[in-house]
Amino acid sequence: MKVLIIIPAYNEGENIERVVTTIKEKCPQYDYLVINDGSRDNTQDICIKKGYHFVSHPVNLGLAAAVQTGMLFAYKNKYDAAIQFDGDGQHDPDYIADMASEIEKGYNIVVGSRFVTEKKPNSLRMLGSNLIQFAIRLTTGKTLKDPTSGMRMFDKKMIKKLALAADLGPEPDTVALLVRGGATFSEIQVEMHDRVAGESYLNLANSVNYMLRMFVSILILQWFRKG
Repeated sequence: MKVLIIIPAYNEGENIERVVTTIKEKCPQYDYLVINDGSRDNTQDICIKKGYHFVSHPVNLGLAAAVQTGMLFAYKNKYDAAIQFDGDGQHDPDYIADMASEIEKGYNIVVGSRFVTEKKPNSLRMLGSNLIQFAIRLTTGKTLKDPTSGMRMFDKKMIKKLALAADLGPEPDTVALLVRGGATFSEIQVEMHDRVAGESYLNLANSVNYMLRMFVSILILQWFRKG
């Protein structure tokens, strides 16, 4: 199966070499594409020096645009599946083959989930995850155990939707919208790593804002969107 690993990267100069090296070592059978989203550090310089497969946005357009660029590449080059893979080293490529196997079984979306067999910890962030999970179950009738996981693989049908639609960003509300429209999904147990270098934009305030925004979008706004 032809799989593209999409790696959005914004100011990931401290991480990108390690991420791509690990992917090339563990998943040589799959293609990858770094989306340098207008980084202001040396991310692009590293990609050029190392001969990585990459495209660059001239300015920072955000995660949704970066993933859409990757999906457009996957769509134009007729990939069977594409996976959103963090450029900060938190995702582990060991699980990609298992996720691809789920796509081969016929699922449209496969989520790398931290909570298939593991219990969610009690924390403010997990409270937000539970709220999003509740909203998805209420609007779709389906239970997604790790709705905020960013490790998601999509089949050819979903690639086309994500590549060509203007409002389908790589977020839980989009997954909910696609599932409500008939998309099937599977979850496999994965382990996420802590960020080694650099800083995440998801501090406590941003995390709370994000969770509330997703909750409202799933419960209300998605009824005005077309999946």
